[in-house]
Amino acid sequence: MEELSLDFVRVVEEAAVAAARTMGRGDRHYADHMAVEAMRRELESVPIAGTVVIGEGERDEAPMLYIGEKVGRTQEPESDTMTEVDIAVDPLEGTNLCALGVSGAIAVLAASEKGGLLHAPDVYMEKLVVGPQAKGAVDLDAPVKDNLRAIARRMERGVEDLVVVVLERPRHQKLIDEIREAGARIRLIPDGDLSAGITTSVGGTGVHVLMGIGGAPEGVLTAAALRCLNGEILGRLVVKDAAQAERMTGMGIRDLKKIYGTLDLAPGKEMIFAAAGVTEGSLLKGVRFFGDGVRVQSLVMTLARRTVRFIDSVHLSRRPDLRVRF
Repeated sequence: MEELSLDFVRVVEEAAVAAARTMGRGDRHYADHMAVEAMRRELESVPIAGTVVIGEGERDEAPMLYIGEKVGRTQEPESDTMTEVDIAVDPLEGTNLCALGVSGAIAVLAASEKGGLLHAPDVYMEKLVVGPQAKGAVDLDAPVKDNLRAIARRMERGVEDLVVVVLERPRHQKLIDEIREAGARIRLIPDGDLSAGITTSVGGTGVHVLMGIGGAPEGVLTAAALRCLNGEILGRLVVKDAAQAERMTGMGIRDLKKIYGTLDLAPGKEMIFAAAGVTEGSLLKGVRFFGDGVRVQSLVMTLARRTVRFIDSVHLSRRPDLRVRF
C-alpha cells in the first residue's frame, strides 16, 4: 500500500489549495464544501477500492465523503482487483481557522487496510496525547499534575519547561487551572486539536502534550499519524446523554467508559497518513499563491518503513512565460 503515498499527497494538496482560496472570507461552511469537493474529485483518480470510515457525516447529512461512501477508481473494469482500503478524511481540519485566516488549518487523510481504522462515532472524546519519549508514562485517569511530572521525568526536564496544548473552550477551565497549578505552560488554540496532537511527536515544534476534549473522529486520525511517529494517544468517548449512549451501543460499542489506546483507534498493519497546510502553522506552512502558480507544503508518513517526508510542491500555471520561484 506504500506505493499509494504520493497519490494521497496529491489528494490532500488539492483539498488544501481549494480551501485556501476561501481563506478569510468568514464562511466556514463554504470553505469546508470546497475542500470536500476537491478531495473527493481527486480521490476518484487513485487506484484503490476505498471505503470512507470517517468522513463528513452520515449519507443523508453529507452528500460527499460520507461514512460508507466508496472512493477511488471504482468505475473501472479492474476495480474488483484493486486494493481494498479504509479511508479516514478531514478535508479541512480547522474550518473556523481557514474562514478567519488564522494559522493551523490543514487538509488530512489517513488510509489503512480494511478494518485498520476504528469507525468512531461523531461524538466528543477525552484525549491525552504525548510523543515517543513519554509513551507509556501517562494515564488518562491520573491527576494532571502526576501526568505532567511523569512526562517531565521521561523528557529529563522540569514541569515548568513543558508546553501543553488545550482547546480554548469553557469546558476546559478546570483543566487549565490544574495545568497552571502544576507549573506547566499552556498554548491555547481556538481549533485544530488534530494537528496539535501530531506536533507532540514532531521534534522542534515546542509542543510536548495535548490534553482535553475534542472530536472522536479526529482522535482516530491523530492515532493513525502517531502509529507512524511512535507517539501515543489515550482517549475515552464522552457520552452526552441517554440518546447518544443508545446510538453508540447500536454501533457495537459495548463499554462506553473504555479507554482507547493508539492501537485501538488505528490497529492497521499498514498505515499512510498525509496532510497539507492550508494556513500557516507550527507543523506545516500554508498555501501560497503567486503569479506563476501555487506552492503547498505537505507531509506523508508510512508505518511500514517508518518514514516521514515533508514535501514542498510548486504547481505551475500553464502560462508560456512562467518562472519557478524558490
